[in-house]
Amino acid sequence: MGAGREEGEGAVEEEATGYEVGIVVPKLSRAAAAGAAEDCLARLVRELEGAGLLVERVRGVPAEFIKLAAPMGTLGRAAAEMQMKKLTYIGMELQFEWDQVAAFVRQPDGSLFSWRERYCCFRYLIYGIVNKTNSEITLKFDDKEFHWKQNESLLTRLESEGVVKLVFPLHVSLNFVADEIKRKQLLRNWALNWLDFTWQPIDEIYSYFGTKIATYFAFLGMYTRWLFFPAVFGLATQLIDFGSLQWLVLPAFFIFVISWAVFFLQFWKRKNSALLARWGINCSLSEYKSMGNELDSLGDALTIEEKKFSDVSAEKRKLQRNEWFGVLLRIRNNAIIVLAIICLQLPFELAYAHLYEITETEVMRYLLTAIYLVAIQYYTRIGGKVSVNLIKYENNQGEESSSASLVYKVFGLYFMQSYIGLFYHASLYRDILALRQVLIQRLIVSQVLENLIENSIPYLKYSYKKYIAVHKKKHERESPSGKSVRLSTRVEKEYLKPSYTASIGAELEDGLFDDFLELTLQFGMIMMFACAFPLIFCFAALNNATEIRADALKLLVMLKRPVPRAAATIGAWLNIFQFLVVMAICTNCLLLVCLYDAEGNWRIEPGLAAILIMEHALLLIKFGFSHFVPEEPAWVKANRVRYVAQAQNVCSKQLLKSISKLDAKLD
Repeated sequence: MGAGREEGEGAVEEEATGYEVGIVVPKLSRAAAAGAAEDCLARLVRELEGAGLLVERVRGVPAEFIKLAAPMGTLGRAAAEMQMKKLTYIGMELQFEWDQVAAFVRQPDGSLFSWRERYCCFRYLIYGIVNKTNSEITLKFDDKEFHWKQNESLLTRLESEGVVKLVFPLHVSLNFVADEIKRKQLLRNWALNWLDFTWQPIDEIYSYFGTKIATYFAFLGMYTRWLFFPAVFGLATQLIDFGSLQWLVLPAFFIFVISWAVFFLQFWKRKNSALLARWGINCSLSEYKSMGNELDSLGDALTIEEKKFSDVSAEKRKLQRNEWFGVLLRIRNNAIIVLAIICLQLPFELAYAHLYEITETEVMRYLLTAIYLVAIQYYTRIGGKVSVNLIKYENNQGEESSSASLVYKVFGLYFMQSYIGLFYHASLYRDILALRQVLIQRLIVSQVLENLIENSIPYLKYSYKKYIAVHKKKHERESPSGKSVRLSTRVEKEYLKPSYTASIGAELEDGLFDDFLELTLQFGMIMMFACAFPLIFCFAALNNATEIRADALKLLVMLKRPVPRAAATIGAWLNIFQFLVVMAICTNCLLLVCLYDAEGNWRIEPGLAAILIMEHALLLIKFGFSHFVPEEPAWVKANRVRYVAQAQNVCSKQLLKSISKLDAKLD
């Protein structure tokens, strides 16, 4: 057994990542690079190599690049020093130990660490290079001289001095064939695979981009597949003449759509839990963590038992005071957003709705809608920036809580921007044909504009940066006249690409914020006005099938590789989807109350009582089905129960040992 373990550890030691992290530094002239001015970068490279990293320097057109790779042993020792928690084969998350590597679960692709774990280890290593000498070290870069203080991070000092411009994850490096094959496989089987509209290699996406992005694409793929059912039903309502039963078609479609949405969200929870179990993420037991925390502090808790009990009431009052203070701050900030919507955004929205109504030609209406959507984007981003500033003063517990607060506030702004014009037409003019026309125009124009902006702006930004870099290179003395200048290395092309960031609150969210916002707004539109235009589900399904490939191509080709973020679920967005289902019940019941005649004019019918009964029945169905479908598969629950039992067994033994040692000390 011992020889087998040593052989396995040796094999792991020999594994190495590709060049996954890049450091960007200014490019010196060749004359300067030969002198003492290079001491700063030479010291950085020497320290990085001393930390166990594989280093390659690349001289590009816009800057100089330091590419970093790491043997698995270097990452493993960094993970142990970081006290990283990893899942073991008994289902417990334990602190990683390099000499016990065989006890820890590997990733679906066979690697020891996930992409997020590797990136955390890289940052720990490069930012953990500190001055351990007893004096300051003088460093030079170009004509600038500065001091590296004791116990100061070298990279942090270089960033503050402007020597290090950026530290960013790399897509791949041609020096590592396996990485290039992985990226090309994703391009071929995912981004450019139009034969299967919704199939995606989710495990490969997880291995390459991390949990958060893989979860988004799993949700988008499942949502698009499930759209097939209401799309077929909606198409049937438009193509089939049901004769005397025609008056029952829309209520039946309404009931089907609400039931579909409830089941979709419940089955997504099941799929989410199954994915996380397959990736070894949701097996981190909260029960075990709480036990572990108690075990870690057991000795201290027992030695200062009297002091602890005397401080319990004061600590409780402090926690309660901070909790309610945070609630009041959030209420105040939400009230500010609501007042801004009522006083500033509502008049703007109503003015657009009025101009749309008095415009006669369809071409002018499409043009007016396009101008409105572009203008409202900038207006809403101003509100988003205000929301970010307000969140800074909230008593949120961690980045995840702040991100959720931003999601709710920004969605409130976009909710008004997206639906007020539709509500205006529905309530004031009561013209079902006009409402359908507005829905078609809004959906087509918004989706076309969003896809155009989403995919063209990154390319335009990259082209502009490339032109500036090449143009600057041509005017340098080291570039011979008449010689063409081009970007010859992959890393400099990656550097010039835009980052995958959110349009609002980039410090709290990444680019998935905009993608999820687009999905929720589409979901709200097709759900809340389903009875007005059942065919809208077909448009949504076609758009989402295109969105999957466009987003994949954007991430693999047009943008920098995103920084991996820890997220096990879609978070606050799931609450918004559930809120929109309830809103859909209310709005569609109002649409059905105002039945329309053959000319499309609405009139009140005596069936109001039946509609109200249906509304309450659907609300009951919504909350009933939510509990009818389990949120996790049986095999996931069985594993979780087994892991809890194992964790309790291990922790109870440790607890008994700790108590025995404490009793021995007291005796």
